[in-house]
Amino acid sequence: MKILVCISSVPDTTSRINFIENETRFDKSGIQYVINPNDEFGLTRAIWLKEKESCEVHVICVGKIDTDPILRKALAIGADQAFRVDTNPVDANQVAREISDFVKDKEYNLIIAGRESIDYNGGMVPGMIATLINANYVSNCVSLEVSQSNFKATRETDGGKEEISGTLPLVIGGQKGLVEESDLIIPNMRGIMMSRKKPLTIIEAKYQRCQTQTVKYEKLPPKGEVKLVNPEKIDDLIDLLHNEAKVI
Repeated sequence: MKILVCISSVPDTTSRINFIENETRFDKSGIQYVINPNDEFGLTRAIWLKEKESCEVHVICVGKIDTDPILRKALAIGADQAFRVDTNPVDANQVAREISDFVKDKEYNLIIAGRESIDYNGGMVPGMIATLINANYVSNCVSLEVSQSNFKATRETDGGKEEISGTLPLVIGGQKGLVEESDLIIPNMRGIMMSRKKPLTIIEAKYQRCQTQTVKYEKLPPKGEVKLVNPEKIDDLIDLLHNEAKVI
């Protein structure tokens, strides 16, 4: 079995976010980039499947040379090969088309992507890939078992959880639950040394035209001052909720 894990490079959540050039471009200076957490859950699950089913795990990222360190980390965690589509990712459609074009003749049985990246939170890429390659798709996936050409998965819904079964090939949008944070693999020195010998292949991008354009970024407005209400003055609380907060 062959597994492809889609990796995206995102700012660490502890980074201080700023925008430049009249709020039209993200300021990357001083930003620490990491593997998107939802992708890392999926990568760990893929490594577990590799150990259980003796399958081959590849990783792919759409990005420029500055994303190579996270691909090397994925190799150190246990992936066998890494691929990078050499272009700056602008929107979900572009990323999904680049990845689906890459996989069309590779015969991957399972494609694992995070349900969304923590920077743009679009949540569209895995579903688009599944549509473009005509594969089964499970969104918000929190559990996955694979046996030969069949799978059993669980996904979160608004009302609870849904169990799904079917046949491969399969694309999932994974999240926490596939594994827990405590299960994430920390590369050891042996893995880091071995990752330097594993292939990282650069692929020429095919879809240079994007269907979206970023006009401007905005930060969330600062939080206002907290107003304390005497618990004995319920009428004052109701007045604030109705006239200022406008939630009732």
